[in-house]
Amino acid sequence: MELIENLFMGYPNLWGGGVAHSVLILSLVITLGIALGKIKVAGVSLGVTWILFVGIVFGHFNMNLNEHLLHFLKEFGLILFVYSIGLQVGPGFFSAFKKGGFTLNVVAMIVVFTGVVMAIVLHFVTGTPITTMVGILSGAVTNTPGLGAAQQANSDLNGVDAPEIALGYAVAYPLGVIGCILSLLALKYLLRVKTAQEEAEAEQGMGHIQELTVRPVTLEIHNGSVNGKTLREIHPLVKRRFVVSYICRADGDGEIEMAGADTVLHLNDKILVVSTPIDVEAITVFFGKQVDMVWEKPDSKYISRRILITKSELNGKMLSQLKIRQNFGANITRVNRSGVDLVASPGLQLQMGDRVTVVGSELAVSHAEKVLGNSLKRLNHPNLIPIFLGIALGCILGSIPFVFPGIPQPVKLGLAGGPLIVSILISRFGPQYKLITYTTMSANLMVREIGISLFLACVGLGAGEGFVDTIIHGGGYVWIAYGAIITVVPLFVAGLIGRYALKLNYYTLIGVLSGATTNPPALAYSNDQTSCDAPSVGYATVYPLTMFLRVLTAQLLILSLA
Repeated sequence: MELIENLFMGYPNLWGGGVAHSVLILSLVITLGIALGKIKVAGVSLGVTWILFVGIVFGHFNMNLNEHLLHFLKEFGLILFVYSIGLQVGPGFFSAFKKGGFTLNVVAMIVVFTGVVMAIVLHFVTGTPITTMVGILSGAVTNTPGLGAAQQANSDLNGVDAPEIALGYAVAYPLGVIGCILSLLALKYLLRVKTAQEEAEAEQGMGHIQELTVRPVTLEIHNGSVNGKTLREIHPLVKRRFVVSYICRADGDGEIEMAGADTVLHLNDKILVVSTPIDVEAITVFFGKQVDMVWEKPDSKYISRRILITKSELNGKMLSQLKIRQNFGANITRVNRSGVDLVASPGLQLQMGDRVTVVGSELAVSHAEKVLGNSLKRLNHPNLIPIFLGIALGCILGSIPFVFPGIPQPVKLGLAGGPLIVSILISRFGPQYKLITYTTMSANLMVREIGISLFLACVGLGAGEGFVDTIIHGGGYVWIAYGAIITVVPLFVAGLIGRYALKLNYYTLIGVLSGATTNPPALAYSNDQTSCDAPSVGYATVYPLTMFLRVLTAQLLILSLA
């Protein structure tokens, strides 16, 4: 009996209660939290956030860890979590600021800054401590890195942890998830959305995502100035990024041919063009008109295959350097990176883990496959040097103080902001310097889930002791209302501006709003509303900047008002 008691309550003569005690408590909290996270009510689940609530229960019954060990594991878990997020979003971070992406990010910034303003107003009007209010803000927008950034900023400022940050987060989080989904549903009726029309436009990639997606179109050549010219000669005249993969001759018997830089075009030829929706209209006007044609025929001698780039020597090389068309007679028509399709322009730099679409004969595609790699075994071997080097650089960057006028204490990016920025930069620019930063999605997800699980378990254990007393006697139930205000008001403000001022497609808009609250259940709801990928594109476009702003604003609120 004494053994069981020591295992759960800790060995009094050992630092931290003993290794077995610490590992047992953490493992039980995480296991029970993940198991409860699989339960869905009306299709909605709180996911890994259940780990936080289980940790609070354990902490309430004094099944806890040594405070120094708890602090270390919490910070280490946070570093793993934000660094893996940065590696995932980094490759597409800067491309999200193109014209279409910039507009979407403006809507996301409206959500972020409106929420911050609401938190500041509630802080002064109600007298709620800013530490608690920042916790409520992070929970209301379901942003765990913001919670970590706030806790670390307060620790740097006062030398101690503030459990009220985690308490505010825990109280506001459930309604943050549900409130966001209900707000998206309410916007649908408030904006009087005609779903059929909105979905038709979204399917075509129109609106503000037209620079962020790629689609194929069939064109029939009617422009006499094109007649007799090669694609190599035509490209500079069009001044748009596009790839021609197939051609069907007007004077032939309907046989489909591969197209290349030296392919000569004639009047009434049909070509399959891959480009961004924003460029399709100009390309169509230049060549002739759009027509319908089935290119993928059962008896065709050409195939299309997606191939993974897994050879390290290709990392950072431009597509034109591969000479796939000249050497093998195959075409690369698009490149998928981090879930986003890019036009396969000659100057595009490749990265490990890119998925390229190759078209050509079976033999040509097989030869191209050998050059590109397509070996999952190579990708399954993790590249640990960029991970730990990046974490080290992130810790250094996060520890550098920056002085801002009006803020009494120097601002540090901290262990949330530093590693996040370094991971974004190293994953985006590393390939240019032959640094392989790619990790498989499964490996990235494993590191991220371990990190967030450790972080939430430790936060819950640290906040558990005073949770019940705060809710019952400390007026914590009122925090739910504060969280609801911070969740709903910014979404309605940004939704109305995005729809009426910026003319966003509804399905793009709800994806952006889900990303602006970093809310995966809201994204799942948005995706269920349509068969197109507009919500996912909107979510992925604003997620990196939103995550960065959430981390930064949480720290600034603590440092300026605490």
